[in-house]
Amino acid sequence: MSYRRTPIDSTYFADEREDDPDFTAIGKVVDRVDARGHVTGRTEFFEDVRPAGLLHLKMRRSDRHHARITSVDTSGALAVPGVVKVLTYKDIPNNLYTPLKLIGVTPDDEPILAEGKVRYLGEPICAVVAETEAAAYAGATAITVEYEDLTPVFDVEEALAEGAPVVNEYHGRNYFTYEGHHCRRVRLGDVAAGFAEADHIFEWRYQSSPIEQAPVETTGCVVVPQPDGRLRIHSDTQACFFTLDNTALILETEFNKLRIVGGTVGGGFGGKVDVVVEPVACAAAMVTHRPVKFVYGRYEEMQISSPRAAERIYIKDGVLNDGKIVARQVTAYIDAGAYSRHTPYGTTKAAAHFPGPYTIPNVRIDCHCVYTNRTPSSAMRGFGVTIADFALESQMDRIARALDIDPLQLRLRNAYRDGDMKAHRKLAEGTALIEVMQRAAELVGHELPESYRSMSSKGGR
Repeated sequence: MSYRRTPIDSTYFADEREDDPDFTAIGKVVDRVDARGHVTGRTEFFEDVRPAGLLHLKMRRSDRHHARITSVDTSGALAVPGVVKVLTYKDIPNNLYTPLKLIGVTPDDEPILAEGKVRYLGEPICAVVAETEAAAYAGATAITVEYEDLTPVFDVEEALAEGAPVVNEYHGRNYFTYEGHHCRRVRLGDVAAGFAEADHIFEWRYQSSPIEQAPVETTGCVVVPQPDGRLRIHSDTQACFFTLDNTALILETEFNKLRIVGGTVGGGFGGKVDVVVEPVACAAAMVTHRPVKFVYGRYEEMQISSPRAAERIYIKDGVLNDGKIVARQVTAYIDAGAYSRHTPYGTTKAAAHFPGPYTIPNVRIDCHCVYTNRTPSSAMRGFGVTIADFALESQMDRIARALDIDPLQLRLRNAYRDGDMKAHRKLAEGTALIEVMQRAAELVGHELPESYRSMSSKGGR
């Protein structure tokens, strides 16, 4: 059935809707509910909120990767015409970012405004609040910060080496601890026995760099004090209630004292789940009793906002002549940057995912969440899984080439089926992986032998 559309509202004609009385979306063309607002310019973004008396907030940021702060002189900023207030860590009620506290992951390890030390280039030190953006920028530039430089560490394996500079004193070491272990671990079977059984051992290294989400709309918010003492926060956050809860913890106020107005996000891709602009903007609104806007410039969005973590992955596989993988050992280093943010959680996801969609009887995973003097990393589109998949499927292709096996047949041979036990002790169910690969092969004209075309996710091996 073809879909006739009007040039104005892009809705289906009534006679076409009658073909779909249950309004089933699968297999149909379904219009976005927000499309009309976007194309007509009626959609409201947080920057469209322009309350009377609006102040602008800009940051004085670190120009060092790793240093102790020996002095901060804000007098130059206060002398700039239009500057209303300069905030330091002393003005933040609970000066620690709390991204994972709500799910029981501690310690909190990142100051809202730097206190005594900076751990990455661009870390916020002072917040300048002014009548105009230009005045706020000028005030931030006029702040004098003196440092005692410390040796930075940028490589994940160097950060774990004996004698490496300690990046994050909140942990006392350059790695996150999981239940007393130096890494997130997964264990299944006997990997040493699996390697002894294997006809071939393949081991390769994979590396990714940090990846910035680069949304069209940069991160920001407008905070408007209300007559009843509440704060109304207009934000482009991807997670309204997460932002509300964490901001309340940082401000040490009741949750019902804040109201988040979210809605349209001009691109996020995971990067706008970090609660980094709202707490300091709220603190500024509270001390000035005026609305405050804090929005990243494009440079800040690219340099300061948390990217997908860089990862270094070593995969060692023991494989039989027929392509069956009998042992897999993965050692991964996930670069959290200077602070945790969401990376300890992403590291857990990676560890669970590293066996891939394959049933391997012997698995050993060591997944390290490492602190370096890089920009803190966080969420981005399946973080903890996406780069793992790049490494795993590259590994499968290389094994297939080395053994001269069709790469799709190699995957079908090892694919998990319903009822198989995954390495992290979860039963596979509703997999349909084999059927998807068979259908994909059919669609692209990739010939499979009958033995592979007759495989089923429901059947045994």
